[in-house]
Amino acid sequence: MEIIPNLWQVGGSGFTAVEDAAIYLVRLGDQAFLVDAGCGFGHGKLIQNIAAVLPRHVEIVYLFLTHCHFDHTGGAGAVKTEYGCGLVAHEKDAVFLENANNKVTAAAWYGAQLTPVMIDIKIQKEEDSMRVGDGKVFLYHCPGHSPGSMVYLVCLGETRVLFGQDVHGPLDPMLLSNRDDYMRSLKRMRDLEADILCEGHFGVYRGKKAVRRFIESYLRTA
Repeated sequence: MEIIPNLWQVGGSGFTAVEDAAIYLVRLGDQAFLVDAGCGFGHGKLIQNIAAVLPRHVEIVYLFLTHCHFDHTGGAGAVKTEYGCGLVAHEKDAVFLENANNKVTAAAWYGAQLTPVMIDIKIQKEEDSMRVGDGKVFLYHCPGHSPGSMVYLVCLGETRVLFGQDVHGPLDPMLLSNRDDYMRSLKRMRDLEADILCEGHFGVYRGKKAVRRFIESYLRTA
């Protein structure tokens, strides 16, 4: 599904496996990146969806993981093998993926066993950026839902697109969630003033007012 030119949703419930969180694809010139990888149960369908929209000469160079939970990362190893792309995650969540911690990653919730996956680029800073093709991806540490939760911002023309899984939480001690961090992170996401929010489970929000309204709804109820 094309959201705007050079931005597609290629995975998630209704696109790949029902258990998958949303998977987004962004093209920046002759390179592209993915945001999250789903559980991996619908990997074949994901590859088909990507091939349907991305020209063969465009290389997928990175898979940006928003956090360590299984519905976002269970398919990361298969995606890395398929495209040879680098895996990017915050160091505070990378440890749970590399050690295949089925509790903190919530793989146990799905009756699954996480396969250990090595993270190529471990984010350490609160804010950073990476060059992809003819653009730049801005990286923000937004903990709360998990210790190493990240959001990613990219400008497509004049449109500021924020990948903010999982704005809605949930917060759970087993996941090492932290309510105070979560509240601060919601405010940080709001203040990025995105034109489009691509969320992990509740779809795509368009327009600064709609994005702000969605994020602030969780500030009021947290």
